[in-house]
Amino acid sequence: MPTLILVRHGRSTANTAAVLAGRTPGVALDERGAAQAAALPGRLAELPLATAVSSPLQRCRQTLDPLLAARPELTLHTEEGINECDYGDWSGRKLAELADEPLMQVVQQHPSAAAFPGGESMRAMQHRAAEAVRGWNARVERDFGSDAMYVMCSHGDIIKSLVAEALGLHLDLFQRISVEPCSVTVIRYTRLRPFLVRLGDTGDLGGLAPRDNGTDDGRGDATVGGGAGAP
Repeated sequence: MPTLILVRHGRSTANTAAVLAGRTPGVALDERGAAQAAALPGRLAELPLATAVSSPLQRCRQTLDPLLAARPELTLHTEEGINECDYGDWSGRKLAELADEPLMQVVQQHPSAAAFPGGESMRAMQHRAAEAVRGWNARVERDFGSDAMYVMCSHGDIIKSLVAEALGLHLDLFQRISVEPCSVTVIRYTRLRPFLVRLGDTGDLGGLAPRDNGTDDGRGDATVGGGAGAP
């Protein structure tokens, strides 16, 4: 089965403003995010990518633009199933003010019970993202073979939930996973089980190429939506 190269979008204007963007339109990469995206083709240069898949949101498409320009053979597909979590009424609000909402403690400690007012539950988010990946795995294997690699650009909570699903972790543990902006997480799927090959990698990825031999306040809360990464 294929190997999935999961890329979180580069740093966005909402990340630096400490706003939970959700699906709010018009959220673009900031200057650092654009530089992170520009470096992505070099980081993935040694990987024989079969195709590219993106969340429909602007910041994900912008993250993949330099890669698509450098690799014109890649076709970009938009996948609603890996769209950002629908945070509903929380979308567009400052993370600092959301910290005082009673629901935030549930999101942090018992996310499988969290449902955002006017939006979706975190269980539904994980389920539809995992189903989307399974569908793309089957499609890529059919069209490009079982050893194919493909890239998918999505969002922090989506990627964390996919990692938890791949590792067999309960969703209540997914806040222990961290993926920074424009980090790369790699999951190799097989008939019996997935393997987590990289998690939140921000450096060189050449070692993944196939070879001939086969906002912190001290409490440790996870940043909903993924955060802005290291300063």
